[in-house]
Amino acid sequence: SLLIRAHGSARKTIEKADSLGLEVIDATCPMVKEIHKVVRDMDEKGYRIAVIGDYNHDEVQGIVGQIQHKAIVLENIADIEKKIPPNLKKLAVVVQSTQNLEKVLKMQDILKKRVPDLEFHNTICSPTRLKQDEIKTLPKKNDCIVVIGSKTSANTKRLYEIAKSINRNSYWVKSSADIKKDWFKGVESVGITAGASTPDKTIQEVKKHIQKITA
Repeated sequence: SLLIRAHGSARKTIEKADSLGLEVIDATCPMVKEIHKVVRDMDEKGYRIAVIGDYNHDEVQGIVGQIQHKAIVLENIADIEKKIPPNLKKLAVVVQSTQNLEKVLKMQDILKKRVPDLEFHNTICSPTRLKQDEIKTLPKKNDCIVVIGSKTSANTKRLYEIAKSINRNSYWVKSSADIKKDWFKGVESVGITAGASTPDKTIQEVKKHIQKITA
């Protein structure tokens, strides 16, 4: 059997599994599947495809692997100048589902001025948008912020980056074992948030540990 994770996979991976007679268990997130569909549809309509996201992330590799033509991966604003041909007429853009919304909107504005026929699909998922909205206010209301999640989690990374840009007393932990007592010296309030894939058990353990060492 072949299990496709939530991040999705390139079409050739699934096709190869089928050719080998393997059972394919597709656990791709429905929102990621929608991105795949957009990419295939726009490619068929003759648009060059660009993905705003982290080049080496599994989700991004799965997206670019939906089509035969080479897609452009834009990790930041500087990549637009470096990677988008100056004479490009038609471009369809999708976004890795866990990207930073503010950065994406800035890139959209630049691309609008650069490409005459731009089809921009803001495919950041709803839970990510809600979390990012929350993290913009949490660091302002609390003296210290703790972001919980795997160091390989893209959406946890975004939450931490936003929190840190607003409140320098922001920390990224995988579990309660990463917490240091001196983070909370002189702190009256602590805000806690977590990446989408962080287990509730881990969140509760971190919360209890913070309550214990700050009591």
